[in-house]
Order: sequence, then structure tokens, then C-alpha cells
Amino acid sequence: MNAILPRPAYEDSLMQITFSEDKPAFDGANLTVRFMARMDGEPVVCAITAEALEDHFGADSALETALMSAFDHGCNRIRSVCAEALDQNHGEGVVLHSGLFRLEGMEPDLGAAA
Repeated sequence: MNAILPRPAYEDSLMQITFSEDKPAFDGANLTVRFMARMDGEPVVCAITAEALEDHFGADSALETALMSAFDHGCNRIRSVCAEALDQNHGEGVVLHSGLFRLEGMEPDLGAAA
């Protein structure tokens, strides 16, 4: 299967987003990893910075192998934050910077405390 089934970007969103299962691409000129999303069926280019992958997903350098491994490790979280960012900017392409992973509403759902 080439894509995750459509779902709202997040609970209150009416937009549908899917992410390609295609391998992301390293962009050495911009020190990012690019990946594709579809917002209401339209393709959208998204990226995450090397800094964000180092700060939040365990990349130990800005080398391609380290960044790609960190992206694979954090793929679900990256997609979750990307979906919220896409919804907030009405489907324009996004570059996910390190600070975005610290913003309220972008943090992972840790569940209710017992």
C-alpha cells in the first residue's frame, strides 16, 4: 500500500491528509529531509530541518545517514506535527523547525494521568 488512509489532520480539522510511503529525500543544500503529503488530495512538499532531527529524534550529526535514520525513528511524530502545521496554514508546504516540536498543541499526546 502506498499511503496511509486519509484522516483528519487532527480531531477538530475538516481537512484530510495522507503521507506517502515513498522514501523521504535528503536535501544537503538546505540540510533538510523532504517528504510528501497530500492535503485534500493535493500534493504538498514538506521538510524537517537537520536541527529538529538532532534536537528531537536522535540524529547525532547532520550527515545524510544520521538524518534519514532519525526521520525513520520519529516518522509518526513528525507526521503528526506536520499534519497540525498543514492544517494551521491551510495546506501550504511546511518546513518543520526544532522549535515547532516544543509548541503547545504540537507536543505528543501523553495520555491522561492515572
